[in-house]
Amino acid sequence: MSSPASDQPPTPCLIRISEVFEPFAGEIVAGLGGEVSKRLGSEYYLIQTSNPVGLQQSEAGKFVRWNLPVAHAWPCNPEKMDGFVEKAAQALARKFGGRDPQAVFIGQLDPSATNRYYKTLASNLRGRTLQLFSKQIAEFKEVEAQDRNQPTLFCLVGKEGLFCGMQSPKDSNGLYPGGTKYISQNSPDTISRAGAKIAEALHYLLMHRKPLRKGSHWLELGASPGGMTSELLARKFKVTAIDRAPLDKRLDRRPDLVFALLDVAAFKPNSSMRYDAILSDMNGDPGESLRQVGRLSQNLNPGGLVIFTLKTTGISTYEEINTLYRSAVETAAAAGLELIARTHLTYNRNELTLFFEARSAAHP
Repeated sequence: MSSPASDQPPTPCLIRISEVFEPFAGEIVAGLGGEVSKRLGSEYYLIQTSNPVGLQQSEAGKFVRWNLPVAHAWPCNPEKMDGFVEKAAQALARKFGGRDPQAVFIGQLDPSATNRYYKTLASNLRGRTLQLFSKQIAEFKEVEAQDRNQPTLFCLVGKEGLFCGMQSPKDSNGLYPGGTKYISQNSPDTISRAGAKIAEALHYLLMHRKPLRKGSHWLELGASPGGMTSELLARKFKVTAIDRAPLDKRLDRRPDLVFALLDVAAFKPNSSMRYDAILSDMNGDPGESLRQVGRLSQNLNPGGLVIFTLKTTGISTYEEINTLYRSAVETAAAAGLELIARTHLTYNRNELTLFFEARSAAHP
């Protein structure tokens, strides 16, 4: 395919497309106005595009987990090079030292790799690079403390080499290089993997609005067996959970939890029952699920939040997912909910996570 006409030469960009959407990679890249140059790692593509700014805002952008315009690339095999860390750090200092990034974060191209070599290499490279940058940048350690709108120097390293660029976390669609926030699921108290999904969703949401205060009241639809419920309670939120299947016994008599054993469609709160957020991870027809969310969103407080999992199970084509997505956004809008973000989380399967706000919300 050919790139769209532009006065600007194509820009190399690194994009991440989750493996579940790999069958649609060609259509996704075409929708970004780009061409694939090279496949990197397990989920990355180096593309050429004449529209590097705002990739996430295009319709195809909802399938892109993370993106970065590449300003410095070093194709090589670091394992076979002497002095890779020193040479790479010196190059980064020369290229980006005078551009004042707010922080420097370096990750691995294959985050799921069991071999720790590149995780250690990324850590060592970041450590040496920070020694060559200003003291202010070197002291910036908290990933979630980044200003979502200020440029960060992000780098990814793997067996294919080193790829770096500067962009704000919000434009890249993630605070971490590659967008991945690892959530431990090894605790004996873990009820289900869904707890990691809501933990990652709340982390991702930091780029789009202020976090909900402790004590905020969540209405959770389709809560069984309670993985998300447990995570919300651990964060000191109040939860009203609805499901026709029971919750895990470990949640019995938990303070700040009210559970109703009934179908979501049968739940009819009165006007005095108010919520700060709605969480829906319901299975079944996504259109019907979102209609229930829309109905119950009338009980949201002003500026209320909705986190909705759009299930795409059984859909076989790229256009079918796009049609389902457009319908979901239209249904939400008719209920007074404004889409503020959408993404595919690490712990999502064949689904997207959509974030809405009641229209009365004021963005910070």
